[in-house]
Amino acid sequence: MVLAELGGSISRALARMSSATVVDENVLRECLNEIARALMQADVRFKMVCDLQANIKKSVNLEALAAGTNKRRVIETAVGKELCKMLDPGKPAFVPKKGKPNVVMFVGLQGSGKTTTCTKYAHYHQRKGFKPSLVCADTFRAGAFDQLKQNATKAKIPFYGSYVESDPVKIAVEGLEKFRQEKSDLIIIDTSGRHMQEAALFEEMRQVAEATKPDLVIFVMDGSIGQAAFDQAQAFKQSASVGAVIITKMDGHAKGGGALSAVAATKSPVIFIGTGEHIDEFDVFNVEPFVGRLLGRGDLPGLLDKMESIVPADQQSELVAKLAEGAFTLRLMYEQFQNLLKMGPMGQIFSMLPGFSSELMPKGQEKQSKEKIKRYMTIMDSMTAAELDSKNPKLMTESRILRVARGSGRRVKDVTDMLQQMGGKSAFEALVKQMGGGKDMSKMLAGMRGGA
Repeated sequence: MVLAELGGSISRALARMSSATVVDENVLRECLNEIARALMQADVRFKMVCDLQANIKKSVNLEALAAGTNKRRVIETAVGKELCKMLDPGKPAFVPKKGKPNVVMFVGLQGSGKTTTCTKYAHYHQRKGFKPSLVCADTFRAGAFDQLKQNATKAKIPFYGSYVESDPVKIAVEGLEKFRQEKSDLIIIDTSGRHMQEAALFEEMRQVAEATKPDLVIFVMDGSIGQAAFDQAQAFKQSASVGAVIITKMDGHAKGGGALSAVAATKSPVIFIGTGEHIDEFDVFNVEPFVGRLLGRGDLPGLLDKMESIVPADQQSELVAKLAEGAFTLRLMYEQFQNLLKMGPMGQIFSMLPGFSSELMPKGQEKQSKEKIKRYMTIMDSMTAAELDSKNPKLMTESRILRVARGSGRRVKDVTDMLQQMGGKSAFEALVKQMGGGKDMSKMLAGMRGGA
């Protein structure tokens, strides 16, 4: 999960207040000092950290609180509010709309992950029902078109480029016309980068933008540069009419917090963050859910959004109905395991669950967790339809367990372990009840989607 270490440090600082007999000014000061240290280690600018501390102290008057008030909750709310304020860059001026030709131009320095991010952006919108296409107008870097072609082919997204044409403006215009004729409603133009900000880079971006008239210019920036993000974001915003920012390489990098806060200080709206090399390691950046994940509150709207992009539309209402009835069968678990494996890294999924932290699933354990899920699915493959659909755990007798173990090539203990975890009060059932459960499950889900 993005900035898991920072989130863990802030959560621990807040949790320590629970062990204090009395939450007074000393406890508050110690807590804020710990949070300040965590933010400084994440490369957040010193002045911003000082401002955050001062604002929290100003908004939390412990002496004025009524008797019986949960002081820890008051402090935690204030911390969350100030973190949101520090990281909030505002909203983008333009959001693509389905059914009309949206033109989005990507700019950035070489090595920032711009070409990969173009494909991730296209893939994200493809899953939302858009018909995206990619145009490679990067003629500066050798192999740029090959990379885009490979990425686009893998993601099954139409692309355009040239091995012989050296004029990026001509390629951009030709690609734009081609995909407009093919009724693409999201045309993404990847432009050249440089090793540093220079006049030639900005002039080329200006020419491409003038010829294609993009609805939105997105600046892709390497999150590992930390506080230096401020000057870079400011320069691109002024020279290339940047309307939104995507920050890459945020998978556990210590300087990620510095990059996020620095970009926010330029009032450039961050719309996505790249959290890994794979095409699905790409998260929408909304400040409040992001801070919620940092503080261990989870992000259920974000989790539902991921689920909706994976679970086929015709199965969603059926799934909600089964959950509302409390129909926790092995077949339902099997289906959700299939969805879970498509939803991305386990650490990110855990960080979206209230009360969980991505620290509970370090990267080294993600592989083990996936292997365990696949092992359970292999065991279920050896079960009969009656066993998979049964709500009665007593159906699995000793002889049935032995048969399933032999059929799946697993030990008897593996089968019994799975049945113990899946039967009765499973972790999945507990999670659903935590999310609302019962007959009002569908209403709860609909409400959360509306507020996402």
